[in-house]
Amino acid sequence: MTSLPWLTVLMVIPLLGAIVLMLLPRDRDVLPKQVALGFSLLTLVLTVVMGLQFQADSTAPFQFVESYPWIPALGISYAVGVDGIGLVLVALSATLVPVVILAGWNDVAPGGRSIKGYFALILVLETLMIGVFSATDVFLFFVLFEVMLIPIYFLIGRYGGADRRYAAVKFLVYSLVGGLLMLAALIGLYVVSAQQLGQGTFDFAALVGLDVDPNTQKILFLGFFIAFAIKAPLWPFHTWLPDAAKESTPATAVLLIGVLDKVGTFGMIRYLLPIFPAASDFYAPLVVALAVIGILYGALVAFGQKDMKRLFAYSSMSHFGFIALGIFVFTSWGMTGSTLYMLAHGLSTASLFLTAGFLMMRAGGSSLISTYSGVNKVAPVLAGFFLFAALSSLALPGLASFIGEFLVLLGTFARNITVGVIAALGIVITAAYALKLYQKVATGPTSPAVEGMTDLRGREITALAPIVFLTILLGVLPAGVLNVVNPAVERTLEVVGISDPPPVIPPIVQGGEQ
Repeated sequence: MTSLPWLTVLMVIPLLGAIVLMLLPRDRDVLPKQVALGFSLLTLVLTVVMGLQFQADSTAPFQFVESYPWIPALGISYAVGVDGIGLVLVALSATLVPVVILAGWNDVAPGGRSIKGYFALILVLETLMIGVFSATDVFLFFVLFEVMLIPIYFLIGRYGGADRRYAAVKFLVYSLVGGLLMLAALIGLYVVSAQQLGQGTFDFAALVGLDVDPNTQKILFLGFFIAFAIKAPLWPFHTWLPDAAKESTPATAVLLIGVLDKVGTFGMIRYLLPIFPAASDFYAPLVVALAVIGILYGALVAFGQKDMKRLFAYSSMSHFGFIALGIFVFTSWGMTGSTLYMLAHGLSTASLFLTAGFLMMRAGGSSLISTYSGVNKVAPVLAGFFLFAALSSLALPGLASFIGEFLVLLGTFARNITVGVIAALGIVITAAYALKLYQKVATGPTSPAVEGMTDLRGREITALAPIVFLTILLGVLPAGVLNVVNPAVERTLEVVGISDPPPVIPPIVQGGEQ
């Protein structure tokens, strides 16, 4: 079993599912959904089996490693493998895809846009998401990073709302600009590797071992960082996100914000810090400042939103500020917290967008908050899931987001108390807009759009139940994930060469003696 090329298999299965879908007759309604769900569940089961074989105490930097020459003349290989951080994000991808397929069962009406095309794009996206979190050849990572734009562009531009084309093009333009900058930096890195090694390479391990001049690092760092900051999205590179989130179907929004945006922060950990350690240290104060601004700006703008989906987008921008902050304070607590926060945010994003999607589907598709009032009177189960989603977003103790946010702040306070205090203000604002949203939607007099609304059905509850279960499980028992992530975090900090001092704790004074 251990000799099986696990990661390749995980990428091939959903891709094969997409091919099967496209071969189905066009006039089928239920069959494409069943096929997509079946292939996504098979991918999830195999991901769990692979994950159980992962050895957290292994000294190897990557496990389930595969490497095959792709373009030998240019030093390019098909090389994949995962550490603890990559494994967690692969698992997140494999978990959310069957959830969104089940939740988005009726996203596409029969007789209109292609049902099988919609679900085929989701499966193709799953293949690319698993690949991008597994790539250990930087050129392969770049190719997957760019190709991901194709399915998500069509998911937004073909299956989204009224302004879907504008939102899709805006997303594409931002992403392509970032991709071009990364490509330029990647070529520069290749030239440096050729000068030092005699032949250019894109192998991650070889690039980490390069002795790159600090000034060169600063230039190349920016090419990668801007691409990752756009993808994340980090302030001020975020402006594509609200439009994309609003015009996407709830299922697409979950994959876009819950998984794809994690590629940006994952890239910061995997590539920026180990390959450009001097530049990472040089730009850290700037990135921390952008992260703190993003935390406060995103939370404040979310508080004033009248549209639920735009509110969720700005809320996510604020949360990504916490993730970037945890990475660039250079502490094991902060980076571990950021990784756990990425996982928790993917779950909370799924809760928010899917419950909102079920609500909108029952009220003519409106995402305006003012449309709804008194949902808990006519649909108490739906209102209960909506409350859980809001509490998960504000990082209630006992839920997954709390652990990640707490560790990020702990690592931040260990480095800079002032930055920690400012960032913590974002938590207060988050609590205010999350509870305000629930109050307006679920309580009060019953609005005309809510009257006669049906409660959640079995399929919808089945889609939300695993998200709720995992959010609670990770909030109460996070040790399993932390044990997997911590070795990868420690190795990253060792490669960067940054010390991780414990926080300064004042001595306890008793009886006048220390």
